[in-house]
Amino acid sequence: MATLVLNASQLLTMAGSERPRAGREKGATGLLRDGAVLIDAGRILAAGPRERVLQHPMAEGAERLSAAGGVLTPGFVDAHTHPLFAAPRLDDFEARVGGATYADLAARGGGILWTVAGVRGASEADLAAGLRRRAPDFLACGTTTIEAKSGYGLDVDNELKMLRALKTVSDRGPLEIVPTLLGAHAVPPELKGRKDEYLRRVCEEMIPRAADEKLARFVDIFCEDGYYGLADLERVAAAAAQAGLGLKVHSEQLTRMGSLPAAVKRKAVSVDHLDHADEKDFAALAASGTVACLVPGSNYFLAKPYPPARRLLDAGAAVALATDYNPGTCPCWDMRTIVSIACTQMKMTPAEALVAATINGAHAAGLGATHGSLEEGKTADIVCHEAEDWREIAYWFGAPKVRWTMKRGAIAHGAA
Repeated sequence: MATLVLNASQLLTMAGSERPRAGREKGATGLLRDGAVLIDAGRILAAGPRERVLQHPMAEGAERLSAAGGVLTPGFVDAHTHPLFAAPRLDDFEARVGGATYADLAARGGGILWTVAGVRGASEADLAAGLRRRAPDFLACGTTTIEAKSGYGLDVDNELKMLRALKTVSDRGPLEIVPTLLGAHAVPPELKGRKDEYLRRVCEEMIPRAADEKLARFVDIFCEDGYYGLADLERVAAAAAQAGLGLKVHSEQLTRMGSLPAAVKRKAVSVDHLDHADEKDFAALAASGTVACLVPGSNYFLAKPYPPARRLLDAGAAVALATDYNPGTCPCWDMRTIVSIACTQMKMTPAEALVAATINGAHAAGLGATHGSLEEGKTADIVCHEAEDWREIAYWFGAPKVRWTMKRGAIAHGAA
């Protein structure tokens, strides 16, 4: 039976062009004050002004669901997460607030490699169970889809173990997961000083197997001094393309390396972080189909300067927002908090931030054609916020104010 959602104080459809939203569209929310959404079989049949939606042939017999004066938006698409791990990095946190640097933590056995040890010691079932426990937290904050990376295995068997755990959780739902292979996250401790040997395994074994087993949609690489350089990016991008997988890049986070223009040239779906991006690269980014995926939650947690969101937007780049949820540098899964940080710390408007967290997040996860907006034919992922005015989503922070979250037309969190 079809479902008709009515009685919202406001409906933000995010309807618009089929490309990532930038320029004049960067803050186009599709705001309606008397809107409705008609759903059937997990898809949107119609969304728009109430009277127009009521004219749809399936509206008359539809089950009615009241938003009770709340604000309706598409579900958030969190396009950058690292949600599989065995334990939080509490020692790192304590040391960092005491003045330890990223390099200090790595030297003492912390950082990424500490999490790698935990993941290697955990079974696939344990990793999947941990993420299943965390999945309701995303849904409670209005996130219906996440892009999730491996990267804490750092050998063929453990990276594939992580991807299989992601598939298990996504298949069971309701949280939808877009899997990314991040084999080139760091060099494993057993191959210290032998980066080229490890990268050969990534390109010649890990990427082909992930593609053959349909365990990944994208390949990512951490381009950074002391980790992987531009020549490494070229090798990984070529291997991903040969395997039929898309490319995402951790880019210009700790230093400026030049990975942004290299990633754009390689037609990466997104370049992520960009804390040290150079303004001379912004025009090429704006002219491309690559999305700038900013993760200001990690900047907040690390007390680092924020990425240049305002300059990117003004240059015409498409900007997405994501959490960067991970156990070491951003233990935050709440996209509403990220939206608030984007407004207060990066000077994005509330409209720009919501576009970035929904439709542009969908494009950054390769889902722009099916997710991120409330339009005919798209997946029925809808959030009813405890608000009368849509700007409250960015205004209130500290706790999610979500009445209910709908995934594929079914309530996945809260009560309608």
